[in-house]
Amino acid sequence: MPFAGAFTQIIPKLFPENFPELQKDALQSKQFQTLIELLGSGEIEGFPSATGSKGSTEYNTSALKDVFLNSTQVLQQAAGTSPNDEDFNFKNITFEPRFGTTNQTAIAGITETESETSVGVTVTQSTPVSRQITNSNIDAVRVTLGFPSLQKFEDNGDINGAKVELTIQTIENDGTTTTVITDTVKGRTASTYFRDYKIKLPSGTSFPVTIRVNRTTADSTETTLQNSFQWSSFTEIINESRAYANFAHVALRFDAETFPNQPRRMYRIKGTKIKIPHNGTVRADGSISYSGTFNGTFKTDKEWSNDPAWILYDLLTTSKGFGDHIAESSLDVFSFFSASQYASEQVDDGTGTGNTEARFSCNVVLNSQRSAYDTINNLASVMRAMPFYSAGAVNISCDKPTDPSYIYNLSNVSEAGFSYSSASKDTKFSVVNVSYFDNETAEVDYETVEDTALQAKYGIVTKNLSGFACTSRGQAARLGRWFLYTQNNEAETVTFTASLESGTIVRVGTVINIADPMRAGVRRGGRIKTGVSTTQIIVDDENNTDLATTGSATLSVILSDGTLETKTISSVSGATITVSSAFSSVPQTNSVWVIENTSVELQTFRVVSVTEQDLLNYQIVAVVHNPDKYAFVEDGSTLPTRSITTLTPLKDAPSNLIATEKIVVLDNRAVSKLFIQWQPVAGVVEYLIQYRFKNENFISERVRRSDFTIFETLKGEYEIRVFSFNALDKPSKNPNTITITTVGKTEPPAEITGLTYEPLTDKLARLRWDLPTSVDVLHGGRIFVRHTPLTDGSGTFSNATDLIQALAGNTTSAEIPILEGEVILKTQDDSGVFSLGETSVVIDLPDAQPKLLVQERREDQDSPAFQGSKTNIGFDSGTGAISLAGTGNFDSSTDIDSESSIDDIGGVSTTGTYLFNERLDLGAVFSVDFRKHLLSASVYSTDLFDVRGLVDDLQDFDGTGSVDTNADLFIRSTLDDPSGSPTYTSFQKFANGTYRGRGFEFKCVLTTKDTAQDIRVSQLGYFAQFQRRTEQNATAIASGAGAKNVTFDHPFFVGTSSLLGANSNLPSVGITALNMSSGDIFELSNISSTGFTVHFKNSSGSSIDRNFNFTAIGFGKGG
Repeated sequence: MPFAGAFTQIIPKLFPENFPELQKDALQSKQFQTLIELLGSGEIEGFPSATGSKGSTEYNTSALKDVFLNSTQVLQQAAGTSPNDEDFNFKNITFEPRFGTTNQTAIAGITETESETSVGVTVTQSTPVSRQITNSNIDAVRVTLGFPSLQKFEDNGDINGAKVELTIQTIENDGTTTTVITDTVKGRTASTYFRDYKIKLPSGTSFPVTIRVNRTTADSTETTLQNSFQWSSFTEIINESRAYANFAHVALRFDAETFPNQPRRMYRIKGTKIKIPHNGTVRADGSISYSGTFNGTFKTDKEWSNDPAWILYDLLTTSKGFGDHIAESSLDVFSFFSASQYASEQVDDGTGTGNTEARFSCNVVLNSQRSAYDTINNLASVMRAMPFYSAGAVNISCDKPTDPSYIYNLSNVSEAGFSYSSASKDTKFSVVNVSYFDNETAEVDYETVEDTALQAKYGIVTKNLSGFACTSRGQAARLGRWFLYTQNNEAETVTFTASLESGTIVRVGTVINIADPMRAGVRRGGRIKTGVSTTQIIVDDENNTDLATTGSATLSVILSDGTLETKTISSVSGATITVSSAFSSVPQTNSVWVIENTSVELQTFRVVSVTEQDLLNYQIVAVVHNPDKYAFVEDGSTLPTRSITTLTPLKDAPSNLIATEKIVVLDNRAVSKLFIQWQPVAGVVEYLIQYRFKNENFISERVRRSDFTIFETLKGEYEIRVFSFNALDKPSKNPNTITITTVGKTEPPAEITGLTYEPLTDKLARLRWDLPTSVDVLHGGRIFVRHTPLTDGSGTFSNATDLIQALAGNTTSAEIPILEGEVILKTQDDSGVFSLGETSVVIDLPDAQPKLLVQERREDQDSPAFQGSKTNIGFDSGTGAISLAGTGNFDSSTDIDSESSIDDIGGVSTTGTYLFNERLDLGAVFSVDFRKHLLSASVYSTDLFDVRGLVDDLQDFDGTGSVDTNADLFIRSTLDDPSGSPTYTSFQKFANGTYRGRGFEFKCVLTTKDTAQDIRVSQLGYFAQFQRRTEQNATAIASGAGAKNVTFDHPFFVGTSSLLGANSNLPSVGITALNMSSGDIFELSNISSTGFTVHFKNSSGSSIDRNFNFTAIGFGKGG
């Protein structure tokens, strides 16, 4: 037999023409099953991984990440919004949800009635086959076509597949003809292959309807080509129209090939929507944050939340729970609010990462019958709460940090005093296993919490706890620590009887202090004999009482309103106790008091029951309470690793884990790969490798070898961990973990995205953009902000100049001066490489408020241009621009013919200065607004390969992207006459804004970081303008009997001989006379920059004294 097997492999190579190739059958028929699955009663939020709007294809597809079949996710978590076939763990899965709303529609395609009719007619190209549908009640028709065989017999004996093209049309009664199916059946089958086509008939279809099947492919006339087909049958379908209002459900369709038997199904959902307080906001994790004061009301619309307090409230008040038996008004809503605040508070999640989570979350499916008592108590246990009935209302009390609110001593309890009891030794557990549902593995997991001190004392005594509604490992750990701490440190209870006075004031959950002299050894509490004042009392028995004043002694009393207050004792004189600060009111005579200091502290208990014994007495049972336990339970310590099974020993993790990065060729592309290998573990045949890049989600792969390769790695940090599986397919207790920083294929950083522009004032604006995505920009990189005055969108980074200093790479906003033109941003990584793309915003300034333009200075518009003083600056009449001068000379060149640029022999200067040809003289000191105008372009002055270094180091091969140059404008001012001997300020960088002075000088500084790069400034200048200003008098002015001269508080700018013309812009003056008589007039004259003259006269022309106000409107503010 082995020989025969080898022989059949040799023969085809020797005699290929005698052994035809036979293709395997490629076409197979499939059956599908559709399940309708109830998720819950009432409206639910939906599926947490879903994106897009509810009801959309994107939502239904992405929701498959939350559908698990046989404990496997249908759609991988890392899949995008348009997943590929390889993103699905199962193929041919159709999914459609309904969310339990009152107006939801029925899921289409769920059949209630099907009626099949046989046809059995062969379809040819010349003879289509038609059948008429007369039943107008149907919703769809399923056409079944049969292909007896599809194959082609080749001349050499090979048998290949064949194909046939077809269409299906509907012809309505009104003549409307629609081609609803166009298909090509391609493949090979030697036996009959069936294919179904479902044709939906929408409402409004004109019956009767004719279904016609057409063959597009020519009929076969050869026996070697078999591609005929028949119309086998059609099935009339009436869809089920039940919407199942107010019930959340899903339709799930899968084929029998993938699942021969019905798979186990699990759905990850955000469940039933519940009432949320009016001042609450649901966080992404389902917990609630609150703002303001709760007034007892709720939002109009319900929302999803996993807050256990409001879930319990919803169950108690709605018809799907106990709402038919419990009135909402009988619930103490404020006790539920208090429990919710504590439950939703963010605490350390216990993973050691510094992340937080809600203290208590409730994630549970209530789908089995159970008693109301058990259900309510189970939900209350999630938040360590106890429901009880008090004062005519149902309350809940949480085990949470609470200050004592009442005190007891032998004076306000019965003669029996205080009775104590404690749990026996054998009931103290030292190990707790808390079960919880792990959403990642979709299985019940266990968190083990141990107390080594208890183990040393009692041995290993294990308690198994069920973390009801718990899906968090951290919450399970907190439950375990709370249980161990409570049963070890709060096992003692106290029982006592109090009268009506002290028995009715406390309720379940109240924290109390007890001063018991039988246990303390001293009497430190009793009744107040006299309440002297708010700072002084007289006690009942000074001789038998230890009235301590040292050791931080404090006095606690019950005031008339039933509240407990504690103050520091300042002195004791006989039976009189004086405190250092006043009580809220004078302590009443016969009220209760206690003293506490560091030597004898009060006992603290939490009330667990208050029982009325008769009309006058109440029995109170309380358990010892230690407020320090909350720090232990929620201290954020890293959770220990744990083993989840004892059936067989877990294998060790692989050793010698090594990761090596290499550059390889893959599909004619150079890619980076990470080769991972480890030492095999004896008895292990399968490993789980998990890796993630930059703290993203782990990607998991199971392998049956001791190595693994990650292709196309990126630059950054990879975290890799490897587990070993034992015979029961359980992973090792811990993985072997390694972290490696890869180089990857270094590329220019990504460009800026999300750029927005927001004006702040008329001079400043704010730019905002998304945080850069390139790591080498975020860490050590920079963001450059440049400006060009071009407003047509043609500006580039290289023809712009720096607007502000370069920003750190992790910056997402900047304030800039408002300049008309284009603001352009580029990123630069930590090695100096700029992004290839650039992002910009064009600023087209609106018409401003009226301003007076006194000077538009352009050095480039002089004739000849740029006549100012130049230092290391040259002017090129060909380009009409100034640029940096070359540093060499003819004598230094050994071969003048080889120089690419005569002007730039030896490279350009690194800096140069151009001083404007003319200064600005305003004629007097004024505040003036300046706005710069600067247009430049960066170039390679010697743009040849020979002078640009290594080609591999070039970021821009074409040489047009010079980015290492810049040009800045500077300004200085003087208060003196510029034509004399003025004293100027130092030059400062020009920023659009307001400057004060009489004379101003300007210069432009050109710089480059690369002497092979030069900058050309083709437009250079500024705009000087005055803002419109109004001046008015504060109080009425008396004119006097004659001409009245009025002087302005601040001179206006009215023009000079060189600026607009002298007195060309006199202010406009308006006069308002206050006590004019009939016939009175006034004359206005001598208007100047500093004031005016007004003269009031009567009807006869005589000077008169009148009161008046004035308003002067002009430009500029002098002085």
